[in-house]
Amino acid sequence: MRKRRKILTVSTAVVAAATLPLLISPVVSAAAREDDDSSRIARLYAPPPDRDSYRQVARLAWRGDFRDSAGLLAMVRTPQAVWYGDESPERVERLVRRTTRSADMQGRLPVLALYNIPGRDCGSYSSGGADGLAAYEAWIDAVAEGIGDHKVLIVLEPDSLSLLPSDCADESNAEQTAVEELPTEQQPAAEEQLATEQQPAAEQPPTDLPPLPDPGASTGPPTASAAQDAAQSPDAQSPDAQSPDPRLPASEDPAPRPAEAQEPSGPEPSASRSPAPEPSTEQPGTLPELPPLPTPDPATPDAEDVGDPDTPVVEDPETAARYSEINYAVDALTALGNTSVYLDAGHAGWHSVTSIVPRLIKAGIDRATGFALNVSHYQTDPDSSWYGRLISSCLAYADEGGDPEDCADQSWSRRQARRWLHAHIPDDPGRMKHFVTDTSRNGQGPWAPRAGVHRDAQSWCNPPARGLGRRPTTRTGDALMDAALWVKTPGESDGRCLRGTDGPLDPVRGTVNPDAGEWFPEQALELVRYAEPSVKVFRRFPGR
Repeated sequence: MRKRRKILTVSTAVVAAATLPLLISPVVSAAAREDDDSSRIARLYAPPPDRDSYRQVARLAWRGDFRDSAGLLAMVRTPQAVWYGDESPERVERLVRRTTRSADMQGRLPVLALYNIPGRDCGSYSSGGADGLAAYEAWIDAVAEGIGDHKVLIVLEPDSLSLLPSDCADESNAEQTAVEELPTEQQPAAEEQLATEQQPAAEQPPTDLPPLPDPGASTGPPTASAAQDAAQSPDAQSPDAQSPDPRLPASEDPAPRPAEAQEPSGPEPSASRSPAPEPSTEQPGTLPELPPLPTPDPATPDAEDVGDPDTPVVEDPETAARYSEINYAVDALTALGNTSVYLDAGHAGWHSVTSIVPRLIKAGIDRATGFALNVSHYQTDPDSSWYGRLISSCLAYADEGGDPEDCADQSWSRRQARRWLHAHIPDDPGRMKHFVTDTSRNGQGPWAPRAGVHRDAQSWCNPPARGLGRRPTTRTGDALMDAALWVKTPGESDGRCLRGTDGPLDPVRGTVNPDAGEWFPEQALELVRYAEPSVKVFRRFPGR
């Protein structure tokens, strides 16, 4: 009798898990309705979900948690980008061809995130990439072969321009340098503080996550922080509410944070990593009758060695190669005819406008469709929209011969920036570069860790209590924004997130996070439960 009951229980759970997609198809339709209604120009492609995500859906259904299971299933079946990187040229060509053909058969537009640049992520959690320029060019050629004449939207190499090889030394040595620059009498105290912070008490995220919000109820965030309050203030308008005039948004949003809080201190690029050989000190003895060569007067150097404004700035070899790689990819992919290529421009809390625009210009933005913002990050939609508008305006200004250093920056007041926009940007929006934004995890805005708790907070790495953002769509209500996309796969880990400790625990979560790109069940549920707008898991019928 007991054995029969156990078999019946197992069979019921298996049937529930297997039929869940059919049972909640109205749920998925309701969750994706925004995309279906607003993507008349281009309906976006939803790739097959991660197998581990379906396993989590089945486990939730097994224990009777149908609400969480339905919300998670709606998330993984929402259109999102397909990532490629580290595959061989032969394999990536085959995979890309399979994806583009599948999307074409469904009449949908696939979004491809290409992530194979050499020296990727400064050797951090997502390290890897092709082995040099020649290998990368072969890989890009294979991707182009796989795309063929299919219509594709490409987000090219996230973080490749906002995190150049010349930035890597500053990223890895920032903490050590900060200690070394302290006065001698303060160094012992600093060392004691660092030793203490390497073993911080775990900040436990809420163990009982809040239930999924009722579709008819208010969708306010479950927690409040400075970043969230800013994102929900009356001045923070959604992109759909913005004026279609790209030169002058209608909303009077408050000014973003100052540039000094956003701009990382970039190291000076070195000319070479190998020292120059020392000149020989031997003097020739076979021609004593010849006079010695004249020595140049150090007080009067050659005029062409100084003060020449046309002399190019010497970059380190890795950074110069990075620009060559991106330029090659832009040319190879845009030559296909049906591809839209967007370059990396970081996010509003990272580089200033005057810092990222010269990088975009060197990378070939003039031949690309535009640029991508907030990939795998958490900046709010209003901040990303304003930042994108300023970048696009600065690019147009530079294209007319202006100096990017004179451009309006996100640290300026809105009033001051609008005056600059009125004076300098072109009347024709068609002459301005467009952009796309990643809204996969920005529903609650950026995470604000407690100051002084962690040696390196890594606020970008699996922050707690974040939520899904705006659903993917190509109708944005913004003349310069081509699409709001889910570029980062929601539910996949950013990495181990040691936050300056020796690990293996993430001191914020108190657990060992999965490696970068692996499924993170706890974070996946957080994204569903803290989503803004909320995930609708029950269908409302007329008259009810």
